[in-house]
Amino acid sequence: MEPPAAALIADFPHLAPRERNMARRIFLDPHAREVHLDWDEAARTTVGMLRMAAGRHPHDPELVRLVGELSLGSETFRRLWAGHHVHEKTHGPKRFRHPAVGDVTLDYETFHVPGAAHHLLVVYTAPPGSPAEEALNLLGGLTVPD
Repeated sequence: MEPPAAALIADFPHLAPRERNMARRIFLDPHAREVHLDWDEAARTTVGMLRMAAGRHPHDPELVRLVGELSLGSETFRRLWAGHHVHEKTHGPKRFRHPAVGDVTLDYETFHVPGAAHHLLVVYTAPPGSPAEEALNLLGGLTVPD
């Protein structure tokens, strides 16, 4: 069974480890603008989060490679990266679109995972009884195998 999150955002467990990266999804996935209704804001905050990571780990070879790959693959990334915006993801609404269930607005909260790696856990929720909850329930029903 494919969980609703995998159907709505990305099926990360089935992606190659290198592809399990939201920055790659935002800037290099040709369908990202269809999925992320606030794509411009998602792009800006994603670059800001990468800037923050670069400040913490300026010589991290994987981060340097990622910034290089995104710079080569996206004019928008290059322009935003040159702006030097720094952002820390905290909480707020996030709007998605799925072809089967339409627009879905979820709330997100970001938690810092203890450790030197500065990993983040982002939890998306739908208020009980909301149109978003109904859409996720419908999406969950659509992804259950026969």
